[in-house]
Amino acid sequence: MALSISSNDKSPEDSNIELSKDAESTQDDFKRLERKLIRTLDLRSIMFMFIFVFNYIDRTNIASARLGGFEKELHLDASKQQFQTLLSIYYAGYIFMMIPSNMFLHKLGRPSIYLPACSVMWSIISICTGFTHNFTGALLCRFFLGFVEAAFLPGALFTLSSWYTRAELGLRTSIMWVGLLVAIPFGQLLASGILDTMNNVGGYSAWRWIFFIEGTVSFVIAIPAFFILPDFLNSESSKRWLDPVLLQVAEKRKTEEMVDLAKIPDVSQREGFMMAIKDWRVWWFALAVGAYQLTQGYYNYFPTIAATLGYNTTISLLLAAPPGIISAIFTYFVSRHSDKVQKRFPHIVLSLGISVIGLIMAMSSMKFAVRYTAMFIMQAIPAGFVVILAWVGNTITTPPAKKAVALGLIVAISQLGSFAGAYVFPTRWGPRYTNSFGITIGCAIFTILLCLVLRMHLASENKKSEAAMKQNPELRPYIYQL
Repeated sequence: MALSISSNDKSPEDSNIELSKDAESTQDDFKRLERKLIRTLDLRSIMFMFIFVFNYIDRTNIASARLGGFEKELHLDASKQQFQTLLSIYYAGYIFMMIPSNMFLHKLGRPSIYLPACSVMWSIISICTGFTHNFTGALLCRFFLGFVEAAFLPGALFTLSSWYTRAELGLRTSIMWVGLLVAIPFGQLLASGILDTMNNVGGYSAWRWIFFIEGTVSFVIAIPAFFILPDFLNSESSKRWLDPVLLQVAEKRKTEEMVDLAKIPDVSQREGFMMAIKDWRVWWFALAVGAYQLTQGYYNYFPTIAATLGYNTTISLLLAAPPGIISAIFTYFVSRHSDKVQKRFPHIVLSLGISVIGLIMAMSSMKFAVRYTAMFIMQAIPAGFVVILAWVGNTITTPPAKKAVALGLIVAISQLGSFAGAYVFPTRWGPRYTNSFGITIGCAIFTILLCLVLRMHLASENKKSEAAMKQNPELRPYIYQL
C-alpha cells in the first residue's frame, strides 16, 4: 500500500517520493524524510520548553518573593511553618489532578488545546497570588496552581513519547529541562531587578510585581501554543499540519521500534488504569523518581542557600544564577550522551555521584569559596532526573492507555518527594543546614539503589528475550534500555 505526497506544501525534492510498508522507497529517501520529520517535530516541540519554563517559574517564584517581604506582609507564622505549608500545598493539588488529567488528555487526544488552556489558567492564578493579603488566600492560590499545573509535565512527556523514538526521547526531554535550568537563573535575575526597582509601584510591594509580571509573561506564551504544539501521532488532527508522507514515516518509525509490542492494541481507559496499577515497575519507578524529587528539594530554597553566603537580597539572587547555567550545560551533554550510547543507569549514577560531592562540601563549611563552589557542583542533580524520566518513557511503553496512566501515576506519586522536600530546609536548621544536606545525600544514595534494582530486572528481561530469539529467529521482542 503506497501513499504519495498530495499536500500543497510539499517540497520539489519530495514530489516523486512514495513510501510504503513494502519499503518501495530507498533507505536514503527514508532517512531524508525522517530528518525532515524530526526537524518539523523539533520546531513544534520547542514550545513545550517555553511553557515548561514558566510552569516552573510560576511554581517557584514564591521563593524569590520570600526575600522581598512576602512572609512579613502576609503575617505568616514561622512557628507554624506556614511558608513551608504554602510550598507543600501546591503538591497536594498537583498530585490529586495528575492521573485524571493524563487520562482525560488520552481520551481528548488534543494536547495542542488542553495543555495551552491549562497554561492560561495557571497564569491567571499566578497573577492572583500577587493580590493575596493573608495566609488563607495564598494557600488557595497555591493549591489551585498545583491543581492546574499538574496537566503539563505528564502530558508533555506523553505527547513527546508518541512521536520520538527511544534513541531521541532523552535529548528532547533534556531540552525542556535545559530551558528550565536556564530560566531559573533568569527568573532569579528578573526577581532581583523587580525587588530592587518596583517597590510601591502602583501602590504594590515589589514582591507582588514578581507574580504580576511573571504570570503575565506565562499567559502571553500560552496563546501561540494553541497553534504550534503537536497532537498525538495517532490523532486525526495531526493530518492537518503534517505532510501525509511524513506522517507515514512517523508511524513506520514507531512500529519498527516497538516491534512485537506494536501489535498490542490500545485498550479502554479503565483497562489501561488497571494495567498500570498492576505493573510493579510503575510503582518502583514512582518511588525512584519520588526519591529523586526529594533530592532536588533544595531548589525551592536555592535563593535562601545563596543568602547564607552573607550578602544582601539582590546579591544573593545574582549569586544563585550562574550555577543554573552550568547545570543546564551539564544536563544537555549528559542527556545527549545517554541517548547516544542508549544507557540510562550509568548517567543517573554519574549525576547523583557528582552532586553528593557538592552536598558534602556545602554541609562541611561556611566559607564563601567552599560553599559557592559546592552550589555549582550540586547542580549536577537535574541531569540524572531528565535521564530517569526518559527511562520511564522507554520502559513503560504500550498500550497507550496504560502509558497515559503510568506516566501520570509515576509523576503524581513522585511529587510526594517534592511535598516532603518543602520541609527539608527549615529556618531553624540554618544557616549551615547540615541536617538538610544530610537528608539530601541519603535520598541520592537511596535513588541509586532503587535504580540499580530496576536495571538488574530489565537486564534479566533482556536475557530472556535474547534467549527466545535464539529459539525463534522470527520473534522481535522489545529490548529495554539499561
